[in-house]
Amino acid sequence: MSDPREWLVLSAGTVVLEREAVSPGWVAVAGERIVSAGRGDPPAGAASYVDLPGRTILPGFVDLHMHGGDGAQVTSPDPDEILRAVAFHRSRGTTRTLASLVTDDLDKMAAALEAIAGIVHAQDGLGAVVGAHLEGPFLNPRKRGSHDLSFVLPPTLPALRKLLDAADGTARVVTIAPELDGATDLIRELVRRDIEPAVGHTEADHAQTKQAFAEGARLMTHLFNAMPPLHHRQPGPAGAALADPNVVCELINDGVHVHPDLVRVATRTAGVDRIAFVTDATPAAGRSDGDYFLGPVPIQARGGTVTLADGGLAGSVLTMDRAVRLAVATGGLSLVEASRAASLTPARFLGIADQVGSIAPRKLADLVVLDAVGDVEAVLAAGTVVAGRLPT
Repeated sequence: MSDPREWLVLSAGTVVLEREAVSPGWVAVAGERIVSAGRGDPPAGAASYVDLPGRTILPGFVDLHMHGGDGAQVTSPDPDEILRAVAFHRSRGTTRTLASLVTDDLDKMAAALEAIAGIVHAQDGLGAVVGAHLEGPFLNPRKRGSHDLSFVLPPTLPALRKLLDAADGTARVVTIAPELDGATDLIRELVRRDIEPAVGHTEADHAQTKQAFAEGARLMTHLFNAMPPLHHRQPGPAGAALADPNVVCELINDGVHVHPDLVRVATRTAGVDRIAFVTDATPAAGRSDGDYFLGPVPIQARGGTVTLADGGLAGSVLTMDRAVRLAVATGGLSLVEASRAASLTPARFLGIADQVGSIAPRKLADLVVLDAVGDVEAVLAAGTVVAGRLPT
């Protein structure tokens, strides 16, 4: 343990640890890392103290599925545009994220992947952008949602390899409809490359979904959305995912995509160690109601809901801090459970839980400070304030 005279100690009304919330609590930081955390009065002899009465400290959020924010989108060849979206979500507590592409012209997707790869490779160690998630183009056209039909492709290895080559080792997740001809070959190729196949935008039945999981898929893209409904005699993809102990289920907990009672059902069935809150956020997140684009597709943001011209859902305006608040307010989760779904579960899925995802010694000091009403007051990434401010 480092010399306490080098510590910055944050004392708060509540600190959310891996298995409990302590009130009052404290977190000690030295440089980039957490050195200790606990309940009650903070340790004496530290270099500096920040008192945060009435506030709550949580671990930084980890988002597996983010398309944009603050008017910017990720499916872009412009690194500055991608980073603007990332910065917006950092201001709402997401300290680490995947940059998620929507379906577009294959060359345009490749250009966006090259831009993401440049960002990832330029980071010093684990950065704000952990890698890329390709939500398309290998989707079932009948369950494409907001993805442009003209660019949805059948699963082929040449198309996959073109995209992975552009990603230059930074692709982390690829969503595939497993019932399509050629999908199993893609799943096997991804597993061979240590990239996570995800099941989504699919009409697969229960058996086809279970087979995809047996082949190595470990993620369900936005559970319940863009797939057949859960039925007591035909459990479908959602039933297969909830029943498989090796599968993590994304959940868009915005009060629109999934009814609060199904949030309760999913989290109680799978447990929060297999539920990962995601935003599925569009460029409309953080902006006023209006017209935007998601990839090449026009979308409309009205009253907290994002839709296509025909009224179908098209991503969200969700941020991770709101997903956590709603989980506690309407989803029946404790703050500790909601925090795990927003931080530790996705971090474990990405294989970075040794670095982030919870408040524990030797992990990076990724911290979110919420004020008394639950709004983000300050965000720290690796011990540095990256959004908001701490009191002096």
